[in-house]
Amino acid sequence: MKTTRRSLMTAASALAFAALTATSAVAQEVTLKMHQMLPQQAAIPSQMLEVWANNVEEQSNGAIKVDRYPAMQLGGVPPELVDQVQDGVADVIWTVVGYTPGRFPATEVFELPFFVDDARAATYAYWTMYEESMRETDFPDMKMLATFVHGPGLFHTKDPVETPADLEGMKIRGGSRLVNQMLELVGATPVGMPVPGVSEALSKGVIDGTTLPWEVTTAVRSSELVSNHTSFEGAGLYTLTFIVAMNQGVYDGLSDELKAVIDSNSGLDFSMLGADVMLDFDARGMTIAEDLGNNFIEIDAATVEAEWVPAVQPIYESWVADMNERGYDGQALIDRARALMDEYKATN
Repeated sequence: MKTTRRSLMTAASALAFAALTATSAVAQEVTLKMHQMLPQQAAIPSQMLEVWANNVEEQSNGAIKVDRYPAMQLGGVPPELVDQVQDGVADVIWTVVGYTPGRFPATEVFELPFFVDDARAATYAYWTMYEESMRETDFPDMKMLATFVHGPGLFHTKDPVETPADLEGMKIRGGSRLVNQMLELVGATPVGMPVPGVSEALSKGVIDGTTLPWEVTTAVRSSELVSNHTSFEGAGLYTLTFIVAMNQGVYDGLSDELKAVIDSNSGLDFSMLGADVMLDFDARGMTIAEDLGNNFIEIDAATVEAEWVPAVQPIYESWVADMNERGYDGQALIDRARALMDEYKATN
């Protein structure tokens, strides 16, 4: 059953928490600094992080207070968010994993081009693989609250893109190491850039287009700055991976009662909320572009297989080899992610 913002906790966890708080006083008080990169009204801050913060405050009877710091108000730049939560500058962060290239290698399996065709299935696989192995291999030093991916990534460009040849000479923003590699393979000049810089880069002509899911186009106003949008039938061009994470020491220092509050609002359900929010806001982003009269291009599945997939195939081979050199089994990660995504789609 689809997880919604109104059902973050399962009935069982809600009853368990009610019993806990009914029989024990929560004397400890703590204030958590939650830091992230986008304005508070953007999709994930307003519809996911705000829900989490409100739930934690309410379910702790006010013992936990969450101070919200949107748009990097605690300082620094988005690629520093992981260090900030590990170093204690922030207590909770939301970030794009790919902004710290190479530090969390296993998560890149979900960034492979034309790999993910269902954000919910990929989010299920991502959290499952986090619990199976990534907790130890990639994220041993932080308390993970959620892992998720966005909806289909696509091109938003000043000039139309229908074939890889159309990208020749175009400077295209990418949001991660693998996306930038993919852009180079299809003929574009990749420009690595966190999403908050997209609006200015487009308006000043620093880039000719960007890769984004529809969801975030509302926050960066890209549909007002470029008028061509190229999507792909079937699996999306790419996806990015996200985490909501907490400083491990801060979590460890909480009382058992307050840890129970955090735990009740963490995990697969919270991760699925992230995917749901992004998918919901994809439709809003598309509507804005439609109202502006922009040009929509969808590459059919046959053309994807004939022209686009062969162009990006080398990234699979190089990624598996790179992962093997790092001590991972790259092909096993691909196979496990695919199996879990298929498992989710078969049962939902």
